Amino acid sequence: MKFDHVLVVGAGQMGGGIAQVVASSGRRVSLHDALPGAVERALETMRRSLAKLADKGGPDPTEVLARVESADVLTPADLLIEAVVEDAAVKADVFRRADEVLPEAAILASNTSSIPITSLGAVTRRPDRVVGMHFFNPVPLMGVVEVVRGLETSDGTAAAITDLARDLGKTPAEARDFPGFVSNRILMPFVNEAAYALMEGVAEPEAIDTIARLGFNHPMGPLALADLIGLDTCVAIMEVLHAGLGDSKYAPCPLLRQYVQAGRLGRKSGRGFYAY
Repeated sequence: MKFDHVLVVGAGQMGGGIAQVVASSGRRVSLHDALPGAVERALETMRRSLAKLADKGGPDPTEVLARVESADVLTPADLLIEAVVEDAAVKADVFRRADEVLPEAAILASNTSSIPITSLGAVTRRPDRVVGMHFFNPVPLMGVVEVVRGLETSDGTAAAITDLARDLGKTPAEARDFPGFVSNRILMPFVNEAAYALMEGVAEPEAIDTIARLGFNHPMGPLALADLIGLDTCVAIMEVLHAGLGDSKYAPCPLLRQYVQAGRLGRKSGRGFYAY
């Protein structure tokens, strides 16, 4: 499938990045978000990102942005990529509505990093055409897409999304539909343990992240990464892992919960483990 027209639902950090990458591949993008002003903010972020990439030989920003249109409602397209908040009920509602609007042959994909793909497929009449397409943040720079097959996802659907990921300049890696898939089953306990190290006074945030960056050769420490992801999103993912796998090691650190309760969500709120 060529996926000439892609509907991206959710214009936050991930959705905006996905829209940018898809439009940069020459495809038409409809970007929808129920939050007033979200699409406009996403377009401004895209302008800045594309300008930086253009300085390094990237595509012409004007041409890319011309392929992105703001959609007030869900609109028919060849492919849905959902990138709303990491909440099962909210995502299910998007899939239920998209199933009514998009053509029968269209594929419905989710950028979820933890919600079961099988459960999203179950609210549609096309579970064989529902798949996970998990991009990594920041989308324009990160080179991998986790392709997640639900119980009913067909071989053809998985192959089409794998081909699309390659066409977007990403490396696809397939995972099965288990809690956290591969990425967050490994990443979230790492972030969680870093939060415990901070809570228990083992070290300050800067020291924890410096040891991870320089000792493990990671580009970013776990606490700074959590701030980038969003502490509320980290807690939501760990709750899915904890419920799905039944192991206490996946329970969110109390300090993480406390920060979320205080509104310290990371970069998007101006303060998390660090101030921004």
